[in-house]
Amino acid sequence: QVQLVESGGGLVQPGGSLRLSCAASGFTFSSAAMSWYRQGPGKEREFLASSFRSGTRTNYETSVEGRFTISRDKAKTTLYLQMNNLSPEDTAIYYCNAKTIDDVAYWGQGTEVTVSS
Repeated sequence: QVQLVESGGGLVQPGGSLRLSCAASGFTFSSAAMSWYRQGPGKEREFLASSFRSGTRTNYETSVEGRFTISRDKAKTTLYLQMNNLSPEDTAIYYCNAKTIDDVAYWGQGTEVTVSS
């Protein structure tokens, strides 16, 4: 059974940092393309960053490039998103996504991030 469990969200002040984690199980982590998405209040879910199967190639949405860093720990089968210089516009529920080698996509339940003073 595939499981993606996000954690690390919370309340942070503008300019602050958070690191989100996504613990993955039930599939071959090293072979999956892993991504982060978010959905802000009243907004559509949007793509943020991807780590491709090799883990060495990454891709970012323009608005977060340079502030957010996606990484994966193959030994811990965990995906991370380091978020720096956060602003209120980053307030959202953040979701982990896995796309397995047989092209099936899975979602976590999300972790909430609130950026406010």
